[in-house]
Amino acid sequence: MLGLPSVPAFCLRPRDPRRGAVLTLTFAAVVAVGAFTGCWDRADGAAVVARTDTPGPGAARPEGTADREAVARAAAEAVAEGKSGKKAAQEVVSRSGDRWGTVYDRGEYAAFAEGLDGHWTGVGVWAVRARDGMITVDGVEPGGPAARAGLRAGDRLLSVDGHGVTGLAVADVVALLRGTAGTPVVLNLSRDGADLTETMVRERLHTEPVTVRRLTGDVTVIKVTSFTRGSGDRVRAAVRAAPPGGGVMLDLRGNRGGLVAEAVTAASAFLDGGLVATYDVRGEQRVLNAAPGGDTTRPLVALVDGGTMSAAELVTGALQDRGRAVAVGSRTFGKGSVQMPTELPDGSVAELTVGTYRTPSGRSLDGSGITPDVPAGERTEERAVTVLGGLGVGP
Repeated sequence: MLGLPSVPAFCLRPRDPRRGAVLTLTFAAVVAVGAFTGCWDRADGAAVVARTDTPGPGAARPEGTADREAVARAAAEAVAEGKSGKKAAQEVVSRSGDRWGTVYDRGEYAAFAEGLDGHWTGVGVWAVRARDGMITVDGVEPGGPAARAGLRAGDRLLSVDGHGVTGLAVADVVALLRGTAGTPVVLNLSRDGADLTETMVRERLHTEPVTVRRLTGDVTVIKVTSFTRGSGDRVRAAVRAAPPGGGVMLDLRGNRGGLVAEAVTAASAFLDGGLVATYDVRGEQRVLNAAPGGDTTRPLVALVDGGTMSAAELVTGALQDRGRAVAVGSRTFGKGSVQMPTELPDGSVAELTVGTYRTPSGRSLDGSGITPDVPAGERTEERAVTVLGGLGVGP
């Protein structure tokens, strides 16, 4: 359990507009241990969802979310009748309009835990569910089976081994794609109006969440693809190892989120304590603070795009609001809701939306995303170099 204290609204630290102007010129991952995470949609791995401690009874439920008691009751009644508790719970969640709510069986939630370590078994497909229920490939893991088969972002996933996926929750797509390494899986897709069929073999996959490279001059690029375990400390180590006085690009493009605790640790690399974000759980407000001792003077830009989600948006919003970084790129995804797991009578787990995150200035991330200080398209990194030059970092 987090046990985080609440923070009254008047304690929120607003963005310093003067400093911001100067810069612009120039959840262990299972219910029992209470992992606190942000969300990514990863069709092979696990849908990692925001975890918080349980609010007291009688707390208000956000509009457009599933009622926890109703979900649990439906599951219990189904189990008593010898039916699937998971299926009954998912039906309640689907009717509620909770876009991020979903239900996992025991095996799927175990896969969720594994995914938080950056390991999973599958074909390397990253996918999102559109509002119309279509499952779209958002990206592929480099070097994985899907990449070798030629799958690419924008492909629409129609079925897995003959099971239609349109309208399914991402967690259910996870269950179809995952399996034993070495077993085949057949994917039917649509690309530019043409149907495709690809047969792949599942593999044990691993992703490196943090990579570091040096540009010409004193610019260090720290790329964070997800906030899995240990990623926050890796960011801190990369900042400490960067050349003194040099600038940093924190590349969060395509980062679908992950463990919020790791995201807060990453933000702490550039802050000396203070507020990172607030969040509410059924009306109760909580606070996330940075650890003291971060580098508060090194020139910093955060690279973002439409694939920057949840915990990655939390980091960007904190650095932007506190005048610590210039955000460069395009508007982020806008996933700022909090999900909490509830164990059901049959051992399945329902992840239900219970609240929202807010940046230090009080901005809600959900649905709106973060607008970068410096808009940039395909040449985001070039624009970022120019910004760092304005902050005094030479080529």
